[in-house]
Amino acid sequence: MEGTVDGFRYGVVTPVAAYVMACLGGALGLRCTVRSLLDTQSWKAGWLALGAAAIGCGIWTMHFIAMIGFQVEETRIRYDVSLTVLSLVVAIVVVGIGVFIVGYRGASPVALSAAGVVTGLGVAAMHYLGMAAMHLNGDVRYDPLVVALSVLIAIVAATAALWAAVTIRGFLTSLGASLIMGVAVSGMHYTGMAAVSVHLHGTGSGTWAGDSPHSLLLPMLLGPVVFLVLAGVVVMFDPLLVLGDADWSRSARLGRATPPPPAEPPRSAFESTAGAVPGPRKPYETPPRTRRR
Repeated sequence: MEGTVDGFRYGVVTPVAAYVMACLGGALGLRCTVRSLLDTQSWKAGWLALGAAAIGCGIWTMHFIAMIGFQVEETRIRYDVSLTVLSLVVAIVVVGIGVFIVGYRGASPVALSAAGVVTGLGVAAMHYLGMAAMHLNGDVRYDPLVVALSVLIAIVAATAALWAAVTIRGFLTSLGASLIMGVAVSGMHYTGMAAVSVHLHGTGSGTWAGDSPHSLLLPMLLGPVVFLVLAGVVVMFDPLLVLGDADWSRSARLGRATPPPPAEPPRSAFESTAGAVPGPRKPYETPPRTRRR
């Protein structure tokens, strides 16, 4: 018996919220990566790690916010805690691998391709690992062609995001790139969900281990969301992260005090009298003598 799968239980609320979190994580990750490239004196590894964690948390949060709206009408859904946590770790680690590759190797074709493939496969692995954490009274099956399409979307999206991270400098352009990133990541998720079908074991509700979506996912989402908010505070209080390369350089030039003009070298007595312009004589001054011919 085939179950009735519904990925939009709460209408557009969960897709929109998931998209916003994907955009937020992408925007913070891009700005942190740019920060590591603009200022060579800063702690590069730390900024890259913060950017990778922001993107990974954004992708993971997007996935499980969307999963809150997923249901199979004929059965309850439970989630395995260990696999859910593992999917978060996988998301951060694989994004970190890609970010560190392009952060230290640049956007060369070889480095960008390798980083994009690794990150894309990791994001897809996070998605399907999160799906494997579901426990329900049935078997979850996938359409292989649609799964392959979702993996391809993940690789393309990851490659584009990493290219943007090391190429785009301005704040507004990074914001636009993060919006496109959110579309790509959300598109990958819902493409993967379109491959899902559920074959029920029976009509009974069944008993199995695991926590309900609301009792597990909502508390677990609190941690990554708080982390993204704190990362956002770090970004907003760093002018170099907000302004970008060109704007930062211009503002630095404008804010720098104008240096005083260099002092003129002392002139000799001859140069002083020869080039001096006579002014009005004061009463107590002796008039200069005129030589008679």
